[in-house]
Amino acid sequence: MRTAILGAALLLVGFIAIATGILPAADALAIGERVWPILLFVVAITVVTELAAEAGLFRLVAEQTARWGRGRAWLLWLLVLALAVVGTIFLSLDTTAVLLTPVVVILARHAGLSPLPFALTTVWMANTASLLLPVSNLTNLLAEHELAGVGPLQFAALTAVPALISVVVPALILFLVFRRDLLVRYRTEPAERQDDRVLLVASGVVVALLIPSLVSGLEVWIPTVIAASVLGAFFLVRRRSVLRFGLLPWQLVLLASGLFLVVEAAHSLGLGMLLATISGTGHDPLSLLRLAGVATLGANAIDNLPAYLALEPVAGDPVRLIALLIGVNVGSLITPWASLATLLWHERLKALDVEISWGRYALLGLIAAPITVTLATLGLALSQG
Repeated sequence: MRTAILGAALLLVGFIAIATGILPAADALAIGERVWPILLFVVAITVVTELAAEAGLFRLVAEQTARWGRGRAWLLWLLVLALAVVGTIFLSLDTTAVLLTPVVVILARHAGLSPLPFALTTVWMANTASLLLPVSNLTNLLAEHELAGVGPLQFAALTAVPALISVVVPALILFLVFRRDLLVRYRTEPAERQDDRVLLVASGVVVALLIPSLVSGLEVWIPTVIAASVLGAFFLVRRRSVLRFGLLPWQLVLLASGLFLVVEAAHSLGLGMLLATISGTGHDPLSLLRLAGVATLGANAIDNLPAYLALEPVAGDPVRLIALLIGVNVGSLITPWASLATLLWHERLKALDVEISWGRYALLGLIAAPITVTLATLGLALSQG
């Protein structure tokens, strides 16, 4: 509910800016036309993943993952790492945070393992693995709009090297930090019976077809809306009670809408000129590091979405735009509000009675974020040089 209150407050500020002329109505309409497909994608992909979870698809994946781990915690952790990376790349970081978090916590508890390394792996990968494709992060979808004519595969070609670094480096840090918890053995629990195989199979087929469609070149909201409609129809027939208003991420949409308006209003007051001075220009490694560093600070200060929107006008070209994405995506590991995915992740942990100190979270992030952002940005500079 706090997310909704903050979103409503930001929207109110945005509407006041429009009413007073600080934000021209034409600029507000322009940002609305730009972001509505992105927000529709968020709504549709959330519905798809929530319904797939209700059908038992992710529980089935978790049980199979536990069997593949063969009683070795480090191997189970690597499989969870792979799930988090693949889920983030193809189904967005918010999906990973919302749906994989309870799966890995339950998985760890059933295996008699500490859930903390698995939970932290989920949220770190949700942020750092969200660089490769446009669908992986809302910031990427905004950047794809700016990179007119660049499709998903071309986008991936631009981000491939820093994206790989952004997965490997945090994973190594996590393993070193939690090696004592991971170099042990565990026992698997018997698999649970699936209640409705029709819904399970339908969910599996829809998700399997959705993943390639997200990189097909279509606007991503189109296949996700179709997928949500198809799964919704199955549940309407077989389990209607699941279809409720709570499936829709309305609080997230409210917050994102308010952030977009407020940042656009700030640009009208001269924010862009200030940021242009701070973030500099150029394509040499130091210039790209400067931009990525400013983006990292911005994301951890106010959230990665407004930080991206604030800095987008000073990026200027594809290479600098990717450096900006490295900062706002990969660098969002220090404060709990640095990304909406982190807030959603923490809400799931509280619901599962998993305690984590924000002080420890920030300390680990202070180690991982600068190292990863620096190496990923240098990788970008070398790959484009």
